[in-house]
Amino acid sequence: MARHFLLLFFAFACASMHAQESQSVFDFLNVSTSSHANALGGRNVSLIENDASLVFQNPALLSSVDDNSLNLNFLTYMQGSKMGSAAFVKTVGERGTWGVGTQFVGYGSMKETLADGQVLGEMSAMDMALSGMYSYNLNDFWVGGVSAKFIYSKYGSYSSVGLATDLAISYFDDESDFSTSFVAANLGGQVKAFGDVHERIPFNLQWGFTKGIAHAPIRFSLTLTDLTRWSKNYYYSADKEPGFGRILMNHFNLGVDIVPSDRFYFALGYNFRRASELKAAGSSHMAGFTCGAGLNIKKFQLGVAYAKYHVSAPCLSFSLGYGF
Repeated sequence: MARHFLLLFFAFACASMHAQESQSVFDFLNVSTSSHANALGGRNVSLIENDASLVFQNPALLSSVDDNSLNLNFLTYMQGSKMGSAAFVKTVGERGTWGVGTQFVGYGSMKETLADGQVLGEMSAMDMALSGMYSYNLNDFWVGGVSAKFIYSKYGSYSSVGLATDLAISYFDDESDFSTSFVAANLGGQVKAFGDVHERIPFNLQWGFTKGIAHAPIRFSLTLTDLTRWSKNYYYSADKEPGFGRILMNHFNLGVDIVPSDRFYFALGYNFRRASELKAAGSSHMAGFTCGAGLNIKKFQLGVAYAKYHVSAPCLSFSLGYGF
């Protein structure tokens, strides 16, 4: 069964590796609402934790979440915009775990204008996605996961609907405290376009590693993202076209956890692409750096993180979890 799952996973992933997209819709799917993931650079698909907020980045991580867990997340995303998510996880038998979740972004109210600048009035904009997720323990080390998403966006009088799926495979060795995961996220397309032209969904092929240090409360993570995008036209640079070295580093997210006990963690991260593009846009202060902390108090989990997604303002993310 494990061999069949791996063959199916890589068949779907390879079928989508040709997608070098220049335009995409539903890009909010690539923004993490997990405070722990945001503290580690914004992307992490390999962290084995009892944290339901991480399942939006990798559905195979459902297997590490306690039965009957509820998780709520909130992110102050740029001026006037708010982003959040919610997830519930339930175990099924000895090997299976399922989950349901939702992600949403509210952009607030803004002026609706014509092309010549004439103001028509006020309009609102929002994005949302509903997800059903499932993971299965293939053996003592390997876990497979899949999620199905219904995506809806509405900007004023325009709306769009999409369907997508995530496929994931994770490996974890408890004795060596090492884990690795491979995720093909957002495989799908628009069912209903905003206009006459259907646009791409932001497919993201990711590979991550997490390793704990023996006899030290430290855990390192490396996540490689956008592994199908190597065109220089995809990456922003203000002065000149980015070289291969810069394009290579744009795929890297580094993170480190300091875990002095099971009840507390402190995390630091660095997102190379975000740092490069924020500096090119005129912001060098804390560009790319992230940090955060979390507490586990009986059945409660609390987390907070700082990151900078835009030159205008920093972002704070908050996570709250409870095990029934």
